[in-house]
Amino acid sequence: MEIVVQSSKVVKPAYGEGSTPAVDVVIPLTVFDEVYDEYMSSIHGFRSPSPTPEALEAGLARALAEYREWAGRLIAADGSPAAGRRALLLNDAGARFVEATAGIALEAAMPLLLQPAAARRLHPSGEGAEELMLVQVTRFACGSLVVGHTMHHAVGDGFAMCQCLLAWGQCTRGATVDPVPVHDRESFFLPRHPPRVEFDHRGTEFKVPNDNDDDDEKKSPPRAADNDLVVTHKVRFSREFISDLKSRASAAATTLRPYTTMQCLVAHLWRCVTRARGLDGGEATTMLHMAVNGRARMRSPRVPQGYTGNLVLRAHPAATARELLAGPLGRAAELIRREVARVDDAYFRSFIDFIGSGAVEEEGLEPMYDAAESPDVDVYCLYRIPFYDLDFGGGRQFLYMPSNQPVDGTVYILPLCPQGDGSVEALVSLYSRAMEAFKDCCFSLVHYKKIA
Repeated sequence: MEIVVQSSKVVKPAYGEGSTPAVDVVIPLTVFDEVYDEYMSSIHGFRSPSPTPEALEAGLARALAEYREWAGRLIAADGSPAAGRRALLLNDAGARFVEATAGIALEAAMPLLLQPAAARRLHPSGEGAEELMLVQVTRFACGSLVVGHTMHHAVGDGFAMCQCLLAWGQCTRGATVDPVPVHDRESFFLPRHPPRVEFDHRGTEFKVPNDNDDDDEKKSPPRAADNDLVVTHKVRFSREFISDLKSRASAAATTLRPYTTMQCLVAHLWRCVTRARGLDGGEATTMLHMAVNGRARMRSPRVPQGYTGNLVLRAHPAATARELLAGPLGRAAELIRREVARVDDAYFRSFIDFIGSGAVEEEGLEPMYDAAESPDVDVYCLYRIPFYDLDFGGGRQFLYMPSNQPVDGTVYILPLCPQGDGSVEALVSLYSRAMEAFKDCCFSLVHYKKIA
């Protein structure tokens, strides 16, 4: 798939008459922003007819006037180049806007898009970039359009990124930006006095540098061969399959509250990945890392849906591989439900107080990043994030796909499909030798016994 770049420019915010705000405003990153130092990328496909590059550029300029964070730059919090706490400089320096063309029809290119090298050609690289938002619009020979974005995670989480993209679509269509963005990054997350650290945040959100676990050999499965590649597989679960999963999981429930679609599907995928890795009878501990959105959980004060920064912590249900696979599906779903429920308002407030206590600096703690080569599974549940509402004036997108470098054990539950057929799609990345086993078991229900 040959992609030809036609132009690359910086787009700056376009303000209405008399509404130009102050520049060089410095906003410190919050405790939820500081843990990220990476770009996130996705691609969005639209069928013909689609807007012109000029319309998209003008819409982006208007959207950046509402979402100034993405037109700013990251600096040290004190304005110096020294390492340490970072801040957002609202200087209206702009976002990168790239125009490109492809000489084939988009339908012909679709099978290639699960290959990371091909997908990454449809969005700009963040490597060495100073812009916090980089976008690429690629027009295919059939007239279809792919919009790829690369956005810095320190500025906002997936929900915040989606809201900025939706605003871009609204501004391109001439519509009012809704919801109205909330830019306050300080008043929602003030530590309590005195601090009340009610949970242990070491080993979950933070770790001691070079902290070697004595049980590594016990916990980790054999490493993949050096020539084994991580591959990505897209799987669609039908409404009927999900209904059967929920029925089987809830049949063993100890409460009257049934398990949700996400609890059952994530439990199923956790088990399938563990089985595909050949850990069926082992004592290795496998942990599920699952993002929890604080917008719906923090209460004092409540954080509005229009909040533009990061507000995510993680739940970490764990079990030995033997326990996970020998027990019923409902047991795994219950582990997930219990651990996600634990990450509530009190947990978020405890995390804020832990950061404010100075323990991170005093103990030299570092953010906990999940190891790729481990028995763990890293789930990004995008199910309720409305990426499919993105519309630049020619109709909603028909294709959405995250496009980061694939990592073993990473699972994306994709946003609810616009077809309305009740199916749910997932992107699963595993080493190739495990992937074949995953494909063999991901649609199998033979391991789940129905309980009368």
